[in-house]
Amino acid sequence: MPNRLAGETSPYLLEHANNPVEWYPWGEEALSTALRADKPIMLSIGYSACHWCHVMARESFEDSETAALINRHFVAIKVDREERPDLDQVYMRAVQGMTGSGGWPMTMFLLPDGTPFYGGTYFPPAERFGMPSFRRVLTAVAEAYSLRRSEVRGTAARIKSFLQQPPGVVGPGTSLTVSLLDQAYDALARDYDMADGGFGGAPKFPQPMLIEFLLRTNARTGAARPLEIATNTLHAMAKGGIYDQLGGGFHRYAVDAAWQVPHFEKMLYDNALLARVYLDAWQVTGDAGFLRVGTETIDFVLRELSSPEGGFFSSLDADSEGEEGRFYVWTPDEVRQALGDDSAKVLAAFGVTPEGNFDRNSIPHAVESDASAIMTRVRGRWLAARNQRTRPNRDEKVLAGWNGLMLRALAEAAYLLERDDYLERAGRNAGFLLSRMMAGQRMRRSYKEGRTSSAGYLEDQAAVADGLLALYQASFERDWLDAAGALVEEMVRSFWDPATGAFFDTALDQETLVVRPQDVTDNALPSGTSMAVDVLLRLGHLLGREDWVTMAVQVLERLSGAAARSPLAFGRLLAGLDFQLARPIELAIVGMPQSREVTGFRRVIRSHYLPNRVVAHAPNGFDAPPIPLLQDRPLKGGLPTAYLCEGFSCQAPTNDPDELQRQLQVRLATSRAP
Repeated sequence: MPNRLAGETSPYLLEHANNPVEWYPWGEEALSTALRADKPIMLSIGYSACHWCHVMARESFEDSETAALINRHFVAIKVDREERPDLDQVYMRAVQGMTGSGGWPMTMFLLPDGTPFYGGTYFPPAERFGMPSFRRVLTAVAEAYSLRRSEVRGTAARIKSFLQQPPGVVGPGTSLTVSLLDQAYDALARDYDMADGGFGGAPKFPQPMLIEFLLRTNARTGAARPLEIATNTLHAMAKGGIYDQLGGGFHRYAVDAAWQVPHFEKMLYDNALLARVYLDAWQVTGDAGFLRVGTETIDFVLRELSSPEGGFFSSLDADSEGEEGRFYVWTPDEVRQALGDDSAKVLAAFGVTPEGNFDRNSIPHAVESDASAIMTRVRGRWLAARNQRTRPNRDEKVLAGWNGLMLRALAEAAYLLERDDYLERAGRNAGFLLSRMMAGQRMRRSYKEGRTSSAGYLEDQAAVADGLLALYQASFERDWLDAAGALVEEMVRSFWDPATGAFFDTALDQETLVVRPQDVTDNALPSGTSMAVDVLLRLGHLLGREDWVTMAVQVLERLSGAAARSPLAFGRLLAGLDFQLARPIELAIVGMPQSREVTGFRRVIRSHYLPNRVVAHAPNGFDAPPIPLLQDRPLKGGLPTAYLCEGFSCQAPTNDPDELQRQLQVRLATSRAP
């Protein structure tokens, strides 16, 4: 008989709707039940694409004896971390404080008021890996709550006190100088893996925000080494098994240092962030391989994660047919059956061997220089063979923040590549977000099958505003800019705390938890704070909102010292710091968008890597309401005109794209540090 999760929309929660565990979703009913029954809460947090979440579900939550133990002693709550990042953040910080590490599935034990007192991650059904069995943990926690209540409450009080402390990285204030950027680069360079690219050892995670910082460092200083680190890492990932050589797109991370063996889930956010940075690297270097990987990654998302309504789905599962990676791995015989006479070259080019590199199967990875050319020839047949397999499950909830990341990636790809199809798809995504996932000026967090979940979080508000700004600069359609500005206004109203000069991840009017979460560090996604700073700076400069710029600078002053010392946790914030310390390149373009001159101006702009550009457009020398950058910027001689500006002070206006090119080259040459 289904439990209380049967009425939810989250695919992860629905996967547990027929468990013998009497699950509740997080909410008033569960919390009040725990209080009335005087039972502790067993909180389980995971997500649909998580391999070990599925393992623990099969081993424990589908087991009737384990379920009976849970039901007898606990109120069991299941949470999708992607729908409730606020809960995940609070309790992940608790489990990391208790154990020194974290991950999913997360298993937490709480007092009826939600205060944690014990927790961990995956627990096996029998003692192994040096971990106690899950049943032993359940029995011990139940006994402690029943027989040593004062001890449990004391532990909970200490954990609550720990959670109420501000993030340790927040400093008293740092003067913003380029030395901070140099210090961050030096720290990052020391952590670079010269053998295999990336940073640190196994497991290896893609770090697109850090690669963006390296590209910016190269642009700022002219130094070759930051670009070398960035491109070596991008090449290593693109050749490895972490990249789906056949279908495009990236898996979550690699378990080894050489990027060969991934955890196979595919997440929207990874692919949005990586597509952007590969296309940026192509713009900087002209390397066709980066262009190929960037467009293949976008095309993977459009093909496999697109909602007919215009949104983008969250993820593809790691497992299929009960095995991790089964959809993606090959034996030599399977390749021969799929490709016939071409199989010998494919086996050699992509490292498919009898012994394999993953449970006697092979994860295709590029081992020969002509691998991409070979793939171009055989991809259609090879994909057709793979598509006969059982596909991994797809998590079809649409998350606003992740869609905002993809919106920016699509809009910037449309701009860089002059791809009208990408621009049209970006516009459909923006329209969906604004029409189906917004209440007032507040984004909702999640959408599935016509239903939205709770109000969104800081990352949702900031990421969608960021995507809309990118879409405006790709399309010059003023409505997108106005929508971005309205979202930022609401972001400031609901998430900014003037008393502390900081953003919180939940809004003033959202549910009160044990603590109000405030995570300023990047993880797999850029933090809500870093995205807020970035969009405040860029929109503030474009719209002349000094109050927004001041707010962003206040956050930078409090966090930049930590970012300089620990760049691995602050890649996106360092991009904002780079923007603030640079002199943003401000461009006012006046004229009809399809005119020859405006088209020429835009081609000049996109021919340069300009991460700190701000571009405004008006068709006939005016716009309403006015954008400060466009004020007193008329058509010159009645013809489309470009103004290259700095602090709203502009170079001589020009009708000639070649003259704009000359002005930009002079500006870039003088802006680099000696």
